Amino acid sequence: MNDNNEHWDLVIKPRSKWYQIDIAALWNYRDLLMLLVRRDFVSVYKQTILGPIWFFIQPILTSVTFTIIFGNVANISTDGMPKLLFYLAGITLWTYFSDCLTKTSNTFVANAGVFGKVYFPRLVVPLSVLISNLVKLGIQFMLFLAVWIYYIKNPSVQPRWELMWMLPILILIMAGLGLGFGILISSLTTKYRDFTFLVVFAVQLMMYASPVVYPLSIVPEKYKLLLLANPVSSVIEGFKYIFLGNGYFSWPAIGYSCAFMMVLTLIAVIVFHKVEKSFMDTV
Repeated sequence: MNDNNEHWDLVIKPRSKWYQIDIAALWNYRDLLMLLVRRDFVSVYKQTILGPIWFFIQPILTSVTFTIIFGNVANISTDGMPKLLFYLAGITLWTYFSDCLTKTSNTFVANAGVFGKVYFPRLVVPLSVLISNLVKLGIQFMLFLAVWIYYIKNPSVQPRWELMWMLPILILIMAGLGLGFGILISSLTTKYRDFTFLVVFAVQLMMYASPVVYPLSIVPEKYKLLLLANPVSSVIEGFKYIFLGNGYFSWPAIGYSCAFMMVLTLIAVIVFHKVEKSFMDTV
């Protein structure tokens, strides 16, 4: 048989250059992406009694706990905002970010068996986590809207209607930050398993370094700039400012978070692409 006359529908070639990232392949494997999204979404609560109702129960219980501990016991200011609404606003986007980070941070280790048997763009797996968590975010956002509508007649709640168009941008920034940090940690975990144990602890620390359970206004001036160096801070404060009318909103701060997200994601994808070629030798 003459090999020169053979025609192949798909030719898989190794990419040795760091910048050779096949973005088009992600689109070609969109069916697999949607299957993984469905798997991630369905499998979590498939054998539970309450099922998807947990999407509502978790933020409610967290907000009530924060209200009791931080609002009533610790008596931390909420800038005059209704406590339940304030804490729910803080954890809505934060939960999306933390879920994306923690679930993408073990991409290589958790999927080593699949990666070693069949070819597909490895980036499909963390992207499926982002999309499945986006569905969860949509459900929890509806819960936030219900509580927000209940309190909207409160004089302290003054929504900034002219900035509502910013919401998709804030979600995109949080998704990029979660993906960037997650796949960067996942790439490092293939060689240094210590990161597996540090992720959960680091995410918890990062929450307290972000204005989730407290407003930025109560932070002393000498620490405020340090807190804003955390790219998540301005996004959460911006979300609160848009829906509650109270918070820190700055275009330069949002621009910094967006730029940080793009640089982080680019570096993380490059490292991820480099590690995926040899990770089976170390996992």
